[in-house]
Amino acid sequence: MLSVPYGTMGTMARTYDHPGENAAQDPIRLLAIRDTPLSVDEVFAAVGDAAAGGTALFVGTVRNHDGGADVDALGYSCHPTAEAEMRRVAEKVAAEYPVRALAAVHRVGDLEVGDLAVVVAVSCPHRGEAFEACRKLIDDLKHEVPIWKHQKFSDGTEEWVGAC
Repeated sequence: MLSVPYGTMGTMARTYDHPGENAAQDPIRLLAIRDTPLSVDEVFAAVGDAAAGGTALFVGTVRNHDGGADVDALGYSCHPTAEAEMRRVAEKVAAEYPVRALAAVHRVGDLEVGDLAVVVAVSCPHRGEAFEACRKLIDDLKHEVPIWKHQKFSDGTEEWVGAC
């Protein structure tokens, strides 16, 4: 993972790591946009918390079809503000739910079918809260963070998703 200045394009990775006392103050443990493969283990480890009774994790993978058409290739790109927007979404979820720890990573660049595109996780005192917070996190990331998907279909057509 290469770190770059906040809000710049290129190889992007921004990790928020708050060990010790800061962990109790800021539950956002890991946020990143990367052009390298993602790790479920890394995200799961980031949300470990002794006060959490429930951890929910969502993994989004590249599928071989969309809307009835076969997908041959897929790429993600993002706006320079994507990291800041990801942080804003994470802070909103942490404020709305009793989040003990939260992590989210999204991939950019060219991906293949089966690759991990996004991994998010949330730990809370109870499982219901963790499920709800995790769903809110991934749904809001998809709708509010300026990350765009470019799909190339087997029939030669292409589609941008989220670039409106």
